[in-house]
Amino acid sequence: MDNRYAVRSKLARGGMSTVYLATDQRLERDVALKVLHPHLSADDNFLGRLGREAKAAARLSHPHVVGVLDQGNDGPTAYLVMEYIKGHTLRDLINEKGALPPRLALALIDPVAEGLGAAHAAGFIHRDVKPENVLISDDGRIKIGDFGLARAVTTATSTGALIGTVAYLSPELVLGRAADARSDIYSLGIMLYEMLTGRQPFDGEVPIQVAYQHVHGTVGPPSALVPGLAAEVDELVQWCTASDPENRPVDGNALLQELRHIRTHLTDAELDLRPPAAAAGGTVTAPQQVAPVRIPSPPPGPPPSREPAGSNNTGHVQHPTEVIGRTNNPTTVMPYGQTPGPAYQPSPGQSRAAMQPSGPAAGAARRTLSPPDDDQAWAPPPPVLGKRAQRKADREDEKARARAAATPARTLREGNPRRRGVLWVIILVVAALLATGAGWFFGMGPGAAASIPSVANKTVAQAQQLLSDAGFRSTTRDVFDDDVPSGLVVGSEPAEGAEIRKFQPVALYVSKGPQLFPLPVLAGGTLEEAKNGLNAADMALGPVTEQFDEQAPAGTVLSQDPAAGTDVRRGTPVSLVVSKGPEPIPVPLVVGQDQDDAVDAITAAGLRADVAGEEVFSRDIPKGAVVSQAPAEGTLTRGGTVTLTISKGPRMVEVPSYIGKQAKEAEQALRQLGFDVKVNNILGGFFGTVRDQDPVNKEVPEGSVITLTVV
Repeated sequence: MDNRYAVRSKLARGGMSTVYLATDQRLERDVALKVLHPHLSADDNFLGRLGREAKAAARLSHPHVVGVLDQGNDGPTAYLVMEYIKGHTLRDLINEKGALPPRLALALIDPVAEGLGAAHAAGFIHRDVKPENVLISDDGRIKIGDFGLARAVTTATSTGALIGTVAYLSPELVLGRAADARSDIYSLGIMLYEMLTGRQPFDGEVPIQVAYQHVHGTVGPPSALVPGLAAEVDELVQWCTASDPENRPVDGNALLQELRHIRTHLTDAELDLRPPAAAAGGTVTAPQQVAPVRIPSPPPGPPPSREPAGSNNTGHVQHPTEVIGRTNNPTTVMPYGQTPGPAYQPSPGQSRAAMQPSGPAAGAARRTLSPPDDDQAWAPPPPVLGKRAQRKADREDEKARARAAATPARTLREGNPRRRGVLWVIILVVAALLATGAGWFFGMGPGAAASIPSVANKTVAQAQQLLSDAGFRSTTRDVFDDDVPSGLVVGSEPAEGAEIRKFQPVALYVSKGPQLFPLPVLAGGTLEEAKNGLNAADMALGPVTEQFDEQAPAGTVLSQDPAAGTDVRRGTPVSLVVSKGPEPIPVPLVVGQDQDDAVDAITAAGLRADVAGEEVFSRDIPKGAVVSQAPAEGTLTRGGTVTLTISKGPRMVEVPSYIGKQAKEAEQALRQLGFDVKVNNILGGFFGTVRDQDPVNKEVPEGSVITLTVV
């Protein structure tokens, strides 16, 4: 992609994209490359929205949120580059272990809630919270991914398109209504239920059945499948999965506070409760809040879109087809006369008899349950109660009979009519006073509703004064924030604009400034080790400068800026100085120079001169000068050795006499002895005989010129 990302292997394929493991060749790090399917890449409006969402998501920096690193197009291919988390997903953990102990389940859900809380505070809604999007790295870090993509895809699809996994969709998303932070909380509650019990609260033969149950059903307490589970955990799950968003936590931060409160107040026995094998293995039948017998037509409004993965319809998001085992919800037949739930109604024109069984058994049933004669008032037989419900009903009947027995059939004293009138006046006056007081309390008093004013970026005193003027009492909580200076208010809970009763407290979040982390020691290691250290510390790699160093091998980190141990924000770029090894020194050419001058030149260059022990003859180099050197060219590192060979001068050779001999013979012999020959011809050298020779019969330096006079 843009010649920057080298794709190494395929990791996964989903309804919107295919994910690859790739290497960022510019920064030399592994990344997750999410390549969108062609029907999304072909939509220019969608690509524009995706770019804006990716930029916004890239500004969301949190240790429990997968970072968005880059976004772009390579021809017709659109892609997102995200932080690569080497490890596994929460789905893998649930598939392997089944139901989890409360301690582990709450510990795993804590960082997810914290990451969602940070995203909600920044204005992000995930829309597709599920175990597959919770990543657990090999070193234990937990992060939630795919922020920004779900919003862009939702905007690009039609109003009736259903984005997300049906098992975790909130009722408002199923009905096509606007989603907010509480929709993510619902999905998180479903996920926590599955972690505690090993199964999802709703299932069905087709996805529309599951979606219908989200809208019309109620998530039961996990303790129905895991006996002994603490009531606080039941309440937490059912708080998150309330059908009405108004009854859920307002966002991830509100949930996180309650979650941590529960974790600190449960006993070790409650936290370490081992789920029964039945719950983990899925052999226990969960109580059904919505009868899964027959699912009628979906609720009014466009149905959720569940197109096959291979659909070419570019107006909807493609999702892989989800097949749910048919043994999970076997079809059952309700007895005649039992009032069906909202999921069990005859279709228009279908008679009650059409829903009864057929065959011989059906005949017996019809005879047993047929209505009485027309002259008798017929009523359906009472429903068959379970043992627990029957015992409860019996106790209520006994209490009712006891109250009836204690009440006289008629009063023993008729009383005074005047007294009864006074009593009625008093009752009416008291009722009027109570109504007036309630009207004042809820209209102008502490029970009156008011909107939370804007307190962001104000001092604590200013924010408290604004809340006090609006009739609210406030508390303060310190939080880290990368953008708001220390001492100023980041926001409030409930948030700005929320309408609450004046007697309800308002929490002010006061910035402690950015959370700082010490930089690791990078000097002394290799550049690759430094990059890994920065990634592990969630810091960024700054400019890398290279310089020569005589001691450190090439590739070794010499220094860093800021220095090790400095407290900085997460994501701070760190500059590195890396060794290029010892500086190469050009070898000076000293051949022909006097020995002393040559040694001085080599030493001045930072090298060491080594004079060979044996001198050699040279016709061209005078005695005491350098005949040759090794190496004669190229470079050496500081302190490298250059070997010098010194000249003994030319060799002395005795010149024999060739007077009286033929000139050609004499010239050839002299040249073989190493002399140069000069021939002077007299009278044209007609006879070719050497008449005179200079020098002759004495030693002269090799290479000297011998003059022959030829007649």
